Amino acid sequence: MQKLNWGILSTAKIAVEKVIPGLLKSDDLAVRAIASRNLEKAGKVAEELNIPVAYDSYEALLSDPEIDVIYNPLPNHLHVEWTAKAIEAGKHVLCEKPLLLTVQDAEHLIKLRNKYNVKVGEAFMVKSHPQWQRAKAIIDSGLLGGIRLYQGTFSYFNADPQNIRNIANYGGGAMWDIGCYPVMTSRYLFGESPTRVIASLQIDEQFGTDVLSTVQMEFSSGIKAQFAVSTQAAAYQRVHVLGTEKELEIMIPFNAPTDQPTVLRVNSADILRKNEVEELLPPSDQYQLQAEDFCRAILENTSEPVTLEDARDHCRIIEAIFESNKKGTWINIQVP
Repeated sequence: MQKLNWGILSTAKIAVEKVIPGLLKSDDLAVRAIASRNLEKAGKVAEELNIPVAYDSYEALLSDPEIDVIYNPLPNHLHVEWTAKAIEAGKHVLCEKPLLLTVQDAEHLIKLRNKYNVKVGEAFMVKSHPQWQRAKAIIDSGLLGGIRLYQGTFSYFNADPQNIRNIANYGGGAMWDIGCYPVMTSRYLFGESPTRVIASLQIDEQFGTDVLSTVQMEFSSGIKAQFAVSTQAAAYQRVHVLGTEKELEIMIPFNAPTDQPTVLRVNSADILRKNEVEELLPPSDQYQLQAEDFCRAILENTSEPVTLEDARDHCRIIEAIFESNKKGTWINIQVP
């Protein structure tokens, strides 16, 4: 496969600690450059990670003719602005989730993508991880029987007022940061979108962001999804999918380790016969796999793993969740 050159738009923590190390493992691409508003910071990261070029501005990175793909890990409120600028520079863009904070912004980016004929994707690395692909195969096989319920939990504790996850104007809060994962993965597993939602969000008085959110979604097929996310609770994550015959458990669904196997369990409907089947999937780096999937979409001109249209639908669902909390009732969702 042809090697594509990637440019990293900022020295964000997730880029430096997770995504770039994943990219560097791949033989299918090259990390050519990184940009920061602070050249010293960009230079330090470039030296530590053996990146050839460091830029002192995002504009300079976008102007580099050697760059094919931009990875955008900027704070949530800057995703649309700099994704649009990258598209206008003729670059393909993989943007961190949530790519959008309003549905209206989706239409603008879709028009730009079509005009400049580039690939633009939302960076949900979990979709590239083998454990989620295996989970979907198990569900599609009928092993669980008729699917009835998705249950998810995702939490961590972060009460730092300076952290972008706790700044409302930056798109902070549990729903935008981690609630988007159950929204995306339930849609992926079931191949459909919810038709209505009801939610209860606890808003932090100091931050103005949701710190504990519970959501129920209903799908036209009759499946329900329930999940809870929190930025002020013990670190924990788990997903269960209940069928009429068996239950599937994904042990570490979202932050899968790269140095140990991931575990899927299929449990009998009889609670006393737990762990009927346990599958160990070999260690893998979902950030590496995500980048390789995105490169493949570019080179083979196929659909991005998570498209702009997907990002629009995720945003529409999350907007409905906030509306439900405000109105205290079910909200219908019109997803194409």
